[in-house]
Amino acid sequence: MKNIIITGSSSGFGLKAAKDFADKGNKVFATMRKPDGKNAGKKAELEGHSSNIKVLDMDVIDDTSVKNAINAIIAEAGHIDVLINNAGIMYLGITEAFSVEQAKFQMETNYFGAIRVMQAVLPFMRKAGSGLIINTSSLVGRMSPPFFGTYTATKHALEGYSQALRYEVSPFGVDIVLVEPGPFGTGLLASGQAPAHSQVLETYGELAGVPAAMGENFAQMLQSEDAPDPQWVVDAYMKLAELPFGSRPTRTVVGITWGTDEINSLTQPIQDRILKEMQLDTVLGGASA
Repeated sequence: MKNIIITGSSSGFGLKAAKDFADKGNKVFATMRKPDGKNAGKKAELEGHSSNIKVLDMDVIDDTSVKNAINAIIAEAGHIDVLINNAGIMYLGITEAFSVEQAKFQMETNYFGAIRVMQAVLPFMRKAGSGLIINTSSLVGRMSPPFFGTYTATKHALEGYSQALRYEVSPFGVDIVLVEPGPFGTGLLASGQAPAHSQVLETYGELAGVPAAMGENFAQMLQSEDAPDPQWVVDAYMKLAELPFGSRPTRTVVGITWGTDEINSLTQPIQDRILKEMQLDTVLGGASA
């Protein structure tokens, strides 16, 4: 039995993962915002699903909220085996038309939010000499398609932070890995906002309507019989949790790949070679792949 924390458990991959990990006999601490308010139904669904699930209030953009939740989990469980950073929001639209405030809000949730939770959990994992952190990234954490610019930036940031951190905590027996889903029908698009700078949109002419049409096409595709199954991502989480330390790949692409698997296979050996060129390979041990 493992003690598992999952952020963003009110929907999508997080909701599914909480149920599946609990069904395998693990103790799951499913965190979300306002479990006694707007997400009360999700709390009831999860805790009704299994006595192995405990829902906690945690807002990843709030320092105090994160610390209080992690401290409560440690007080109850004693240790944390797995953290899955799954909370996230995505905006789709003309990149220039999103305000700095909108870009900041996505970064606060998708990037700084993940850092907050990692920094709250890592001291306990390092002290225990074991642990796994799975950061949910995206295909667009490795490449940059049009109309996803502000979201893509958050995932590139998460990728860069996770790669460096993986090397640094490996000597303590802690693994940091990234899961990179393609498009899935999880409702992530519904978390978005329209670009704030409408005057910019007006100057883009017909192109301004492309992102909305693209979003509709995605939605239709993801609801079709041939759509990628969100269960695949949950299965990837579960497989990574079962693998022994040192054998987990840095990145796992799930679903439609759009060449991201090729990017990873080309760049990871170069990335790891940098350790040797910086003469850090012996200091950091086997923190590669």
